[in-house]
Amino acid sequence: MYYLIESTLNECSAKECHNGKAQYVAVLTPEEWQKEREDFEMGIDMDFDTLDIHTTKAEVNYDSVTGTFSLPDRKDLAGDYKDFAFALDEKGIVFIDPSDNVLKIIKKITNAKKWRMPSLERFIYDFLEQIIKEDLTLLENFESELDAIEKNIENDREADMERVNDIRGFMRDFRTHYDHLIDMAQEFEENENNFFKADNLRYFRLFSNRVSRLFDMVNSLLDYTSQIRDTYKSRLDVKQNRIMTVLTVVTTIFMPLTLIVGWYGMNFKYMPELNWTWGYPIVIIVSVLIVVCSLIFFKKKKWL
Repeated sequence: MYYLIESTLNECSAKECHNGKAQYVAVLTPEEWQKEREDFEMGIDMDFDTLDIHTTKAEVNYDSVTGTFSLPDRKDLAGDYKDFAFALDEKGIVFIDPSDNVLKIIKKITNAKKWRMPSLERFIYDFLEQIIKEDLTLLENFESELDAIEKNIENDREADMERVNDIRGFMRDFRTHYDHLIDMAQEFEENENNFFKADNLRYFRLFSNRVSRLFDMVNSLLDYTSQIRDTYKSRLDVKQNRIMTVLTVVTTIFMPLTLIVGWYGMNFKYMPELNWTWGYPIVIIVSVLIVVCSLIFFKKKKWL
């Protein structure tokens, strides 16, 4: 697919794309790129292999800027990343995509954007904006989930700590992703090859600032997950301490009772209490007094 960057993206033929009338956007499969890359005259020999894409980055070459995108799927964060490559110069940008990820983004731009001052820089800005468009809402939803989990912990209700760990993993991935996007925007803003107009470099600075704010929010959510895990662990420790306190109290109370049972369980012939009429009631009374006095003592010490 070929497009000219005019007041909007207008679909065109390959010939119209290369005639220099306007800056262009091309979306090719890896096979199409191998056949047509000489037509773009970028002076690069870039082979595309999805297995080689592990990150989002941009690299400056003598006659072009090349790079790759590795984007987490916002609808399935645990799923596979969306991987594609690109190459650009002052005449336009070529995306090399084995699937339809780029075309979906371009369709959103075509439906929503019209430019008074069309340019390659503005298209790249809008393309990058589409990548992070829904991220603020996504991060806010994660924050709401964490708030609900924290309230459950505070109210001694069941808390889904596995979900907290999942969110923590997603935030680590997003932090890396945003870091790479910031690096890419800064590489574009550097404009080493003078492909971009100086007045339009503000688009990349604007995008970099926005991603930086998302990066800071992700770091805050990472800290929040750590705080929730610490709170949960503290609650567990408190519960365990309560259980140990109760067990200790019970054991302490029954220790003297066990002594009495053991003492009078001995089979000695001359034990005066065995033949004493009040022996059995006295033992019961002594046992009850031991329990009551122990409970009073623990209450005063605030161990119960």
